[in-house]
Amino acid sequence: MLRQPPYQQGFHMPAEWEEHATTWTAWPRDDDYWGGVLANAKQDFASFLEALSHWEFVQLLVHDAEAEADVRQYLAHAITSGRIQLHHIPQRDIWLRDSGPIFVHRDEQLQAISWEFNGWGDRFPSQLDNQIAGQMLARLKFSPAAIHEPGIVFEGGAIEVNGEGLAITTRQCLLSPNRNPNLSKTDLEQYLHHYLGLESVIWLNEGLEGDHTDGHVDTITRFMGRRRVVTTLCANPEDANYAPLQENLQTLQDWRDHQGEGLEVITLPQPDLVLWFDGERLPLTYANFYIANGAVLVPTFDCAQDTEALEILRSQFPQREVIGLPARGLFHGGGGFHCATQQQPVGLIT
Repeated sequence: MLRQPPYQQGFHMPAEWEEHATTWTAWPRDDDYWGGVLANAKQDFASFLEALSHWEFVQLLVHDAEAEADVRQYLAHAITSGRIQLHHIPQRDIWLRDSGPIFVHRDEQLQAISWEFNGWGDRFPSQLDNQIAGQMLARLKFSPAAIHEPGIVFEGGAIEVNGEGLAITTRQCLLSPNRNPNLSKTDLEQYLHHYLGLESVIWLNEGLEGDHTDGHVDTITRFMGRRRVVTTLCANPEDANYAPLQENLQTLQDWRDHQGEGLEVITLPQPDLVLWFDGERLPLTYANFYIANGAVLVPTFDCAQDTEALEILRSQFPQREVIGLPARGLFHGGGGFHCATQQQPVGLIT
């Protein structure tokens, strides 16, 4: 049943570029899941965490004592200095954008929305990761009154917000029957309004080929400002991604709010590198960057488009340092830097 708290509840989901208190993530550790590339994934992720920890504090979940010992080999100095803090919380996957809570503001207070996580439409075991949000919030000493549970399946990577009530998502993900088959588009928009304070939603159609999340928006299109977005384009008309990404571009260019204001749309190349893993194409993308305090950390793939993508993003984030970091190994798990992180905005915890 749709739970409808009063509109005056006043939830507000900040944009990612607003100040963070810290960033939450988890350490990769399941050799079976990573299928022989775990060492490469760890190296990529360690480089990312080392860079991120220079800009803000990092809260890193480790599955057990073995995982803690492992991560200390990669990040000993950052851990010893306190820039990376470890938490023993069991988990299967590192993708806290989807399994963790979404933090929102209510007046000056920080509140948390704890969704149901079902392994991206029951593709993967989810019981362990569905407990992450509750354990994170317990560590933060959130009061029960500050934790809100809508009772629906939802993932943070499925939504992109501008901090002023406008969101972008995809039909492929939010309307997929393997998540909330009894909810309509209107129902889902009501949830986003009630729990995230969103007033308008731009619905793109599809995401990238090989994205086992059913087309999360954070692999294709991102806000960079109030009305400024970057969206991924494919240069090869023969590529399966070409037509869907062109359609998304047209949707963004055509969108207008009720006052007739549109979006400034910047395009970002898709890597021409095509990698396959376990019979599926990897959803390589530069759009899965993470906006940290003072920096933008961008996945790179040692291919021709790396330089162009970084130049575009540097032109769009002149007040931040834009840093390219290797991510081929990490993407074998299905995602990148944004998928693996969840920002905790500045705010009073009660």
